[in-house]
Amino acid sequence: MDSPKRTIAKALTWQVSGLVSMTVLGLIFTGSVGQGAALAGTSALVGLICYVLHERAWARVGWGSAVAFPAGDPMLGAAPTLPTPTE
Repeated sequence: MDSPKRTIAKALTWQVSGLVSMTVLGLIFTGSVGQGAALAGTSALVGLICYVLHERAWARVGWGSAVAFPAGDPMLGAAPTLPTPTE
């Protein structure tokens, strides 16, 4: 699982690419760099918040997540080691 700092770093780099593309699209559709940048900034902020919340929510879901693979790479056929219940 990613740390919260890593999740935020990933979200920021993703948003930078989205900010650039949205500014260009905004410019194309409105003809104004200012309106395009405002649209891009609003979209980036909303997208950043939604992405971080989405990632953190999925981090709490165990479904489909590998527990541990000490015997090797799970993609190469190693069976997962499941935790044993403790009483």
